[in-house]
Amino acid sequence: MIFDNRPCDLGEGPLWHPIRRQLFWFDITGQRMLSTEKGEARQWRFPEMVSAAGWVDRDMLLIAGERDLFLFDVETEETQTLVELEAGNRSTRSNDGRADPYGGFWIGTMGKNAEPGAGAIYRYYQGELRQLFKGITVTNAISFTPDGRTAHFSDSMTRQVMRVALDAAGWPKGEPELYLDLGDDPSFPDGAVVDAEGLLWLAQWGASRVSAFAPDGSLVRHVAIEAPNASCPAFGGQDLTTLFCTSALQDMDQAARTANPNAGMTFMAEGIARGQLEHRVHP
Repeated sequence: MIFDNRPCDLGEGPLWHPIRRQLFWFDITGQRMLSTEKGEARQWRFPEMVSAAGWVDRDMLLIAGERDLFLFDVETEETQTLVELEAGNRSTRSNDGRADPYGGFWIGTMGKNAEPGAGAIYRYYQGELRQLFKGITVTNAISFTPDGRTAHFSDSMTRQVMRVALDAAGWPKGEPELYLDLGDDPSFPDGAVVDAEGLLWLAQWGASRVSAFAPDGSLVRHVAIEAPNASCPAFGGQDLTTLFCTSALQDMDQAARTANPNAGMTFMAEGIARGQLEHRVHP
């Protein structure tokens, strides 16, 4: 089912704001953040690419931009840079990101042309930005288990999702291990979110679906999306039981776009599973 029919070239980063009860999402290459409020479409444009966000309070978001992490007031549109993000490297941009259970914010970077190994994953926590993992081509699938003990992430080009244990402050401990291998599946792992029961819901770019996987990596179910390039899921709505998913027009030629008229739109499926509340960022 279509939630919002505004097509995005590269839809990403859906965030259900638990206080505003409102979904925000991004069109990365379109340099805009979108939402709907009381049935009205809203949009904010930025001077550079933006890709992901976490909520700070009712009106304030932490947004990951092309060169920095910044605070943004959705009502006044005032901005405040918190920390630079690879600002000296004009060939990279932010990509997938999510707040963690400890009040921190994880954000991945990647080459603007998906240059091999150009990206990294960082964590912003208590005023510090620290690089966690490097040499990643397309950062994705950043998500956290309900107990706060495990983080997931992916380099989409490997078709694998990794997981890593977290310490009492939310920092990785030990080495990442393989959680999920899509093997010969022609799709690519994109954004992901973990529900309240611990299932990981993974958008599969090129497969028109979001798939749920158990903690042992076994497939539980698929949810079809009316667009080939499903890009990132989020839970929200009444009782957090609505699954939202962004999609993208990117990598589709004119024939593919004609055959898939809903591509790039944002979708919803009700009564799918119960999600976790998105964690608050403490900047």
